Amino acid sequence: MIFNKQGTTTIITQEKTTIVEFVNGIENTYDSIKNDNIVANLFSLKNITISDINEFLRVSHKHKQSKRSFVIVTDKIAYEDAPAEITIVPTLIEALDLIEMEEIERDLGI
Repeated sequence: MIFNKQGTTTIITQEKTTIVEFVNGIENTYDSIKNDNIVANLFSLKNITISDINEFLRVSHKHKQSKRSFVIVTDKIAYEDAPAEITIVPTLIEALDLIEMEEIERDLGI
């Protein structure tokens, strides 16, 4: 797993793994990144299904409860096809923009 910290956001990328291993890797290192916004960059993974995205529900829910953003980057699954509890965007730039907007909303108490 590659961890790239940018300010209060950690971008996690892994090029060759299964989704289950990717999620387990996030959960195993969660204590070190729990105070950051998290971007799970799945862009380099070829075959992604809705059931793969559902693997992230547990960690996404836990992270959002602590008032932090959790965003998945993939263009293999459409936003409207994903569960409402999961935030999916097609590009890394959109993920960072979304996190910035969510941080502003949290600062304003929205």
